Amino acid sequence: MAVQKLREGKRVVGTMMRMIQNPAIAIVAHNAGLDFIMLDLEHGPYSMEMVGDVFKVGRALGLGCFVRVPELAKGYVSRCLDCGATGVMVPMLESVEQAQLLVRWAKYAPLGCRGFGGAGGHSNFNGVSPDATPAFMAKANVDTIAIAQIETSKAIQNIDAIAAVPGIDALLIGPNDLAISMGCAGDLMGDTLDKAIGKVAATAKKHSKIFGMHAPDGLTERWLPKGLNLVMSNLDINVLTAGLKAICQRYKS
Repeated sequence: MAVQKLREGKRVVGTMMRMIQNPAIAIVAHNAGLDFIMLDLEHGPYSMEMVGDVFKVGRALGLGCFVRVPELAKGYVSRCLDCGATGVMVPMLESVEQAQLLVRWAKYAPLGCRGFGGAGGHSNFNGVSPDATPAFMAKANVDTIAIAQIETSKAIQNIDAIAAVPGIDALLIGPNDLAISMGCAGDLMGDTLDKAIGKVAATAKKHSKIFGMHAPDGLTERWLPKGLNLVMSNLDINVLTAGLKAICQRYKS
């Protein structure tokens, strides 16, 4: 599983899904060799039912099942996990208080206060007996990750305190919004963004957190030698468009 590899300090590679609404996408991604997919509920149309349908297939295959929720809210964080997500990312997380809320809703006690529902996508639809509950909760806290998406200048200012929150597992750069927030929109390879990303990478290492990024190839490749282990590349829309364009270029030229 992707989370186990990350815990071991290994690199995982996946992509974001924003358009495709067929659970078979988990099979396609697995067959292609990806470690994980991330469903985008912030900018995409996915329902909670679709999250559950995709992730029950993904979990059966051993594919990492990550989700970006629309906002920091218990109704999204905890429910996505109960639907089978193995990683939950909150966009534009920028304060200690927000990081603590993410942990509160993403982790079981003693790290957080995630409500316990024994049978569901997160337990592969098996019930959990009372005597097995403590062990189940402890394992779930390890087998799932809470991801803070770092994409504002305020988050950069608070990054050390955010990373220090117990239960925050990963810091993932969103370079487009981060560049906009820092006044250098579109300049993803410039010094301003480079320094900000460097601060996040160093802080992740300091606090033994996972360093991640969802970025174009050039930026991803720049940071691969610098501890980038959670690699999210491209988007289903772009991948499909590129494939269709290749057909046109080959046979319509």
